Amino acid sequence: MTSTTQTVCPSCGGPVSEADRFCEACGAELKSGAPSTPALDTDTEPTVEINTTPVSPCQSCGGVVGADGYCETCGTKAAKPRDHFDEQPTPWVAGVCDRGIRHSRNEDAMALAADEEPGSRALLVVCDGVSSSLDSDVASLAAARAARDVLAAGHAQGIGTESSRSAAIAARLKAAADAANDAVLENTSPDSPNPASCTFVATVLEDGLLVAGVVGDSRAYWFPDGPEDATGAVALTVDDSWAAELIATGIPRAEAESGPHAHAITRWLGKDAPDHTPRTTTVQVTGPGWIVVCSDGLWNYCSEAAPLADLVRQTAAAHGGEPLATASALVDWANAQGGQDNITVALARI
Repeated sequence: MTSTTQTVCPSCGGPVSEADRFCEACGAELKSGAPSTPALDTDTEPTVEINTTPVSPCQSCGGVVGADGYCETCGTKAAKPRDHFDEQPTPWVAGVCDRGIRHSRNEDAMALAADEEPGSRALLVVCDGVSSSLDSDVASLAAARAARDVLAAGHAQGIGTESSRSAAIAARLKAAADAANDAVLENTSPDSPNPASCTFVATVLEDGLLVAGVVGDSRAYWFPDGPEDATGAVALTVDDSWAAELIATGIPRAEAESGPHAHAITRWLGKDAPDHTPRTTTVQVTGPGWIVVCSDGLWNYCSEAAPLADLVRQTAAAHGGEPLATASALVDWANAQGGQDNITVALARI
């Protein structure tokens, strides 16, 4: 019988042991030297930090939250740091990940990185844990970070032409999805009756070339500025879902996405995944605009590219064009619509 030393999670203060790799309370990785939200041109990465500020006062009554995590006035359990966190590696790239209103835990995750120069290079990864699978909150966070680290490892140059550079980035996205899938497997018990699984979407912006890759139904969009706004908004991904298959047969989007199996996905990451090779799309970015990477917690309420582009632009205008404030406001908007799912919004302002 072996014993382990009891300590606390540096992110949320919950009890963990030396044998643990992830905090059961907030999902934070406990291994030393784990990466956080780096700028790409740094040589070292700090320890993981996810919203370490205690969630106090009580969100129910405004009372004091005690050391045990419960309100001393009304007894309500305080929100966990994993329920809501944000990242902003550089001023022009940011994201917010939120539990929403209806779910008991946040199974969404994101991991971001960017160079300091606006519009130069940015990596945005979002993974949405499948609610019906076990430990999907831990697996999705590990998957997003693993993918981000692979993408951040180096530039994909190809042989100097745009097509070869696009192919090289697509190959790196496949490697990122492989690493994300491995991370999910590493956080799945071998004898789990319902192994962890999650979606995967990532965008890579490098010197004007934007490449998106997807497995599942999380999405990426490109919303350019300008008079052609309504027609210039582009959905960079096509869902791997039952609804997407219905749309492909001619069923109207609104009908397909509101049906009983609308969010049944046909591809995912995990032990029982049929195939996790991301489908990729490439566009040339020639002017200012917004890269949006999100989970279905946002697009549930505004699916079409043009209306979502209008929402993003209006929200950004109301918040001075600042990515973190805009992402936070978009999460608030989704919660105001009902917050029926976890919500992740990651933005890059070009």
